[in-house]
Amino acid sequence: MTVDKYSAADFQIVEFDEHVRTHPQMYFQADRNNPDFATRVLGNVLGHALHPAARLAAAHTLQIEAEITGDLAFVVWDDRADALDEKGNPQLGYFGSLLRPERWGSAAAGAVSSRVVIEVWRNGHAFRQELAGLRPLSEPRKIDPGAGTGTRIAFELDRVYMERSHALTLDFTELDLHCPDCNEPAGPGRVTLTDLRDPDRPVIAHHP
Repeated sequence: MTVDKYSAADFQIVEFDEHVRTHPQMYFQADRNNPDFATRVLGNVLGHALHPAARLAAAHTLQIEAEITGDLAFVVWDDRADALDEKGNPQLGYFGSLLRPERWGSAAAGAVSSRVVIEVWRNGHAFRQELAGLRPLSEPRKIDPGAGTGTRIAFELDRVYMERSHALTLDFTELDLHCPDCNEPAGPGRVTLTDLRDPDRPVIAHHP
């Protein structure tokens, strides 16, 4: 008679946000005690924006804007609205949020944040939703739509979780915006990152 080595109790379902917080190096290529961890989180969001999942957009074609608004706070927006269907109806993802698996990079950043605010607009329809980490505080609510199509996500990183992480930087040498397995040629896609922490002297960096 053989006895199974593992019992059912040995296998537990781990929620996505819990897995990110427990194994951050799998998502950000750095541990949370790395001084550059906050910048790695930002870089992961920007890099994934340039390389959207499932070929939702051709590589290197999206226009991505980002702002550093605090030492551990930033905003990213692009010209894609995958959370709304063609009729402008929300398509919900993680835990009923406007962050779908196609934006797992942003979802991973949300998992290490204390507050996330998402706005998405398309074809004259727009919705806004606030999250605590990756967990919705409310259902998406309608707001006045912006022009065109886009998604804007504001992150406030979790100061307790960040441990010894230094403040966000504009150092693109730390922001690997080119996926390791990307074979696409350069295109019109562009990331513009602006540091607004000194409102009298904003600093702007571009990639490429």
